[in-house]
Amino acid sequence: MSKRTVVPFGPQHPVLPEPLHLDLVLEDEKVVDAVPQIGFVHRGLEKLVEKRDFKSYLAIVERVCGICSFGHGMGYAQAVEKAMGIEVPPRAEYLRVIWHELSRVHSHILWLGLAADAFGFESLFMHCWRLRERVLDVFEATTGGRVIFSVVKVGGVKRDLDAGQLARMADTLAGIEDEYGQIARTLLEDATVRNRLAGVGHVSREDAVGLSMVGPFLRASGEPYDVRSFGEGAYGALSDFQPITSDEGDCLGRMRVRVAEVGQSAAIVRELAAKAPAGEVAVEVKGRPDDGAQASVLVEQPRGEAFYYVRGNGTKNLDRMRVRTPTSQNLAGMVQALRGCDLADVPTIILTIDPCISCTER
Repeated sequence: MSKRTVVPFGPQHPVLPEPLHLDLVLEDEKVVDAVPQIGFVHRGLEKLVEKRDFKSYLAIVERVCGICSFGHGMGYAQAVEKAMGIEVPPRAEYLRVIWHELSRVHSHILWLGLAADAFGFESLFMHCWRLRERVLDVFEATTGGRVIFSVVKVGGVKRDLDAGQLARMADTLAGIEDEYGQIARTLLEDATVRNRLAGVGHVSREDAVGLSMVGPFLRASGEPYDVRSFGEGAYGALSDFQPITSDEGDCLGRMRVRVAEVGQSAAIVRELAAKAPAGEVAVEVKGRPDDGAQASVLVEQPRGEAFYYVRGNGTKNLDRMRVRTPTSQNLAGMVQALRGCDLADVPTIILTIDPCISCTER
């Protein structure tokens, strides 16, 4: 009879860029259960909404996560605008989506680099992050920031982009396609990578839906759920948008989805840059959210669906602000993916889920 042992994983581990603590229940080398312990770092960012006025709080919510910074600012601004009945100019909607899709490109290429590093492909890791730097250069040229952009505001965006800037943005993405294609083929076709990922950490479509998974983690199990397909904002102007899915449900499927989404996001940026209407990029916001005024919005972050909720109380400070992040939704799926795997596969499985503990422990 096999003896069960409990082995701690994290909060510090070479494959984890952030602190995640798991208690792994093992029978010999097989994981029979995993118990996540969330709360190693608690920052209390949502509580600060009571001490900062609803406009300046944008600087706080953008720091929920560095990689998803723009999406957090956009989601919060959209929730406040909805609660106050503010209509954002169409051009601002286009610019928001363009920057948001660039954030997705940035996030996925960063993740591919981390994946390559975990497999021991140090040179491939450096190539991924070299391409990522070119995307960050675009952010710096158009927003002034490389990680925290501070370009979203309640009522629109703070900066406009001229035709030349939009064209250079599209050209930059086109310029990295060949190199990115080589990296993607190496990751998806290399025998070593396939041996490490294929059939590992499998989650069925039924389990993925039942556990309320989101993002590439969900779509890699075959469920075509993507908030962008709702057509909100400038997403409704896309000629054709279909969520990218895979029927594999394993670590390799998750990599396939993210690899393909980089090209999809680049195409969205090019299309919207060409279609962006002329006009103002912001409206003047007067007044404060009414007492009891509340609203919620969904945003498809790079890691999946994020939920934003705000409630006003008639003052300059909101009564409540709540974020439900993709990683907090995916923790149950992560436990499911770990059950039955070998202990040696635990770091790989966790990495392909792409957990963001900064978002989760906001």
